[in-house]
Amino acid sequence: MFRLLKRNKGQSTLEYAILIVVVIMALIAIQAYLKRGIQGRMRDSADQIGDQFSPGYTTSNFITKSYTKTNETQDAWETKTTYDAFSQNRWGHENVANAEQEYWGK
Repeated sequence: MFRLLKRNKGQSTLEYAILIVVVIMALIAIQAYLKRGIQGRMRDSADQIGDQFSPGYTTSNFITKSYTKTNETQDAWETKTTYDAFSQNRWGHENVANAEQEYWGK
């Protein structure tokens, strides 16, 4: 009877070891698929952000005009300045180059 218990104990340990080896082999086998899935999600997230741009190849040409109307009053020791109106206009264009143009000349 004692022999039978020892044999079953060794058999269950062997079964656990085989089960662990099978699980490890399965994880190794699906490693490439998991890696591709994670990389795909990261790429999708980066694509949703938008194209990466190159500050070195970005050009802009703007004209800015400002208009300020001030009123200054002066007493004996004091000058008081009030700003009555202020406006600013800006127009022009900006060419933002993406990273492909910098690195691959496209």
